Amino acid sequence: MPLQFRVMSPFVTIIVYCVFTIAASLAGGWLPSLVKLNHLKRQLMMSLVSGVMLGVALLHMLPASLEHLKSASLAGGAMLGGLLVMFFLLRVFHVHSHAATDGHDCEHDHHHEPVGGDESKSDAHQFSWIGLFVGLAIHSLLDGVAISASVTAEIGHGATGAIFLGLGTFLVVFLHKPLDALAITSLMHAASWSSRMRTMINIVFALICPLGAVLFWFGAEQFAGEHETLVGIALAFSAGFFLCIALSDLLPEVAFHSHDRGKLTAALILGLLLAVGIESMHSHDHPAPDEHQQHDSHEHDVQEGHAGHDH
Repeated sequence: MPLQFRVMSPFVTIIVYCVFTIAASLAGGWLPSLVKLNHLKRQLMMSLVSGVMLGVALLHMLPASLEHLKSASLAGGAMLGGLLVMFFLLRVFHVHSHAATDGHDCEHDHHHEPVGGDESKSDAHQFSWIGLFVGLAIHSLLDGVAISASVTAEIGHGATGAIFLGLGTFLVVFLHKPLDALAITSLMHAASWSSRMRTMINIVFALICPLGAVLFWFGAEQFAGEHETLVGIALAFSAGFFLCIALSDLLPEVAFHSHDRGKLTAALILGLLLAVGIESMHSHDHPAPDEHQQHDSHEHDVQEGHAGHDH
């Protein structure tokens, strides 16, 4: 008898993803106390994750949203909405300004000091992490929504194993979450906040993404009649969100950094290949339209047969 992989319910799968995401976020937040990542290592990791993000957003999330919405304009509008929300988070809260935590190990420094005296510099430096935390907290909530929407979208599409539902989206969040936590705690560390305070903020931040996942899971169940539309919009919105994140991390490197371009390009391509590999695991999980029609026709015939016996 062939080995069966469907060993976990979708909700348990989401919980498992949340546990790994919490661990990744906590580890990233504790890094400043343990090691110092140089600019190259950080940029290589960002390029890798950006490649996975681009692939998952365009090869998995957007096509899946079209399957649910049956409307290219609605999917495109939701994707544009996600991109704009992330853009405004970048504009208002300076989310994903990971370069600000690199220190001065990069020959190009684009961080602008606040104008004013030493006191204004000190105050801005002391509390600069708060805006970043607020922006990344919203970002993390939406990451949780993306994970839950991806798992939900693959339910009922013939997936071979519940443990693999939403794997691509989970992997994007799992790989990127340490960078987000690292950005917050690095700024707190530079501002001389206590280890206890940094740990507390790190724990709170790590729990925000799972909160978003659980809220979407139970929230979507309350709208049974609009479930398909809700999941499709969430997927398209998340695709735009991921697309903006990836480009915001990649484009500054293209514009301002000519060094290590070969390594960074290779990391990007590796990330894309990883996304393609993940998507190929699910390509056979979606039955063809003919199979759906045959299955529905068979069920209809069986029901008619039962009705005939009843009469």
